[in-house]
Amino acid sequence: MAIDLTLGNNNFTFQPEPDWAQLPEGWAFKECADVAVDSEDRVYIFNRGEHPVMVFEHDGAFVASWGEGVFTTAHGITYAPDGTLYLADQRDHSIRKCTLDGQVLMTIGAPNDPPPRWSGKPFNQPTSVAISSVNGALYISDGYGNARVHKYTPDGRYVKSWGTSGTGPGEFVIPHAIVVDKNDNVIIGDRENNRLQIFDTEGNLQHMWQNIWKPAGLAIGPDNNLYIAELCGEPYFADAPNVGNRVSVYNLDGDLLARIGMSTQGEEPGHFLAAHGLTVDSSGDVYVAEVSWTMVASRRENPRELRSFQKLVKKE
Repeated sequence: MAIDLTLGNNNFTFQPEPDWAQLPEGWAFKECADVAVDSEDRVYIFNRGEHPVMVFEHDGAFVASWGEGVFTTAHGITYAPDGTLYLADQRDHSIRKCTLDGQVLMTIGAPNDPPPRWSGKPFNQPTSVAISSVNGALYISDGYGNARVHKYTPDGRYVKSWGTSGTGPGEFVIPHAIVVDKNDNVIIGDRENNRLQIFDTEGNLQHMWQNIWKPAGLAIGPDNNLYIAELCGEPYFADAPNVGNRVSVYNLDGDLLARIGMSTQGEEPGHFLAAHGLTVDSSGDVYVAEVSWTMVASRRENPRELRSFQKLVKKE
């Protein structure tokens, strides 16, 4: 049940529903890396616990789990127009295309056999996949051991790559999130450069949006606005207000429309610990996955599992 707390501003106001996910008894996420919704608004949470993909109904009722023994380190999950899911496995260095019940249809990359770091060749710790609604082309951000974007055909054939390590235009420091908008622009969350870079489908830089704190997750909502999960600050200034720990909403012209979340990091509903991935369903509700174990809990003297998932219900 949503609690009586309003987040956001303008036409983007939400109530958190902290206990939305009805996990089976004894189950836990450990931490959630990303989340996707399908055409029926079923929710697929890609997490780093014992059950890598957990499936829920729109009301939070548990449906199924899959991916056990397949995925190593959950990172990005993307729902495709053809009704499948693409999952980026960071430390397996591969991308898998799966049916909604977990059957692997295609693997892109060589599992557990990455190229050398910074070689530019796919993949070294890839992070996410985006799919063109125009022609089905795949764009893969790569990642923690690389500084590239790779383009593939819908059937998994390599086309081209662009980007290199650095802080200049067209360069990346952890290309972490990726989406393709309705105009076939490829939008990259250049996380450690605190910016978005927007390219055409051939890798030509079109725009840069600056002053976005560690854009870790990107999603295009049904309103054709861009929702951005902004990660937390580093531990030595994690308590600084207005530095990440939020979801921001921009239109496709780069205008800021809303900030969602409190100004500081926290465990309470409406605060964020480590917003990392997100998606928006057909009713405008926002689902946020948080890497709370990696960024917060594991660094504490007495580690414990923290909340790593929130649903934000859109207010009328």
